Amino acid sequence: QTQLLGVLLAAASNVLISASLSIQKRAHLRLARRAEPKPCYTSRLWWCGVTLLGLGEVGNFTAYGLAPIALVAPVGCVAVVGSAFISAFFQKRSMRAADILGGALALTGTYLLVAFAPAAPQELTARRVQKCLVSWPVLVCLILEIITFCILLYLYKRKAVKHLLVLLLMVALLASLAVIAAKAVASMVTLSVRGKMQLTYPVFYIMAVLMVASCAFQVK
Repeated sequence: QTQLLGVLLAAASNVLISASLSIQKRAHLRLARRAEPKPCYTSRLWWCGVTLLGLGEVGNFTAYGLAPIALVAPVGCVAVVGSAFISAFFQKRSMRAADILGGALALTGTYLLVAFAPAAPQELTARRVQKCLVSWPVLVCLILEIITFCILLYLYKRKAVKHLLVLLLMVALLASLAVIAAKAVASMVTLSVRGKMQLTYPVFYIMAVLMVASCAFQVK
């Protein structure tokens, strides 16, 4: 039941995020039509979108403490599908057959992941996080991600490769670290609330810094 609650919370949070993005888009369009454009933070509609975005991200973070990362992360596709349909209805964007097919496949894959996921996930304690961080699979994966990110950053900054795919790949690499860190932090907070104190371990603060830093660089 806790796992199902986490999945439903993640889905609802991503719907909020979809709505927030569309609201912010509408605010930017309204400001752009004015004779004297103003900064976005002067718009109440924009702040409404930002508030919904914050609520959605808080819900996502809470979901990581309730359900396995393998379930919560794929549910993020709900935000993409939701944004496509919301923009089609409220911003009069056209929907192609490929868009509808892609959304249907994404939702089908998410359902299969949720339906056939293991029913008894292990508790992610601080000691378990420490053990995983120094394991060879994690170290190899982390090194490969750092090398790939540095190559992409070099191509973008030094070789002026400004293709959108380069930016998206860098964001995706940072997002993988953000998701792992968010899962670790949320799980340790959840266990602490339940009476198993985890906040005294240094790894909690290391993962918290990693989560904030990776999110900040994604925004950048």
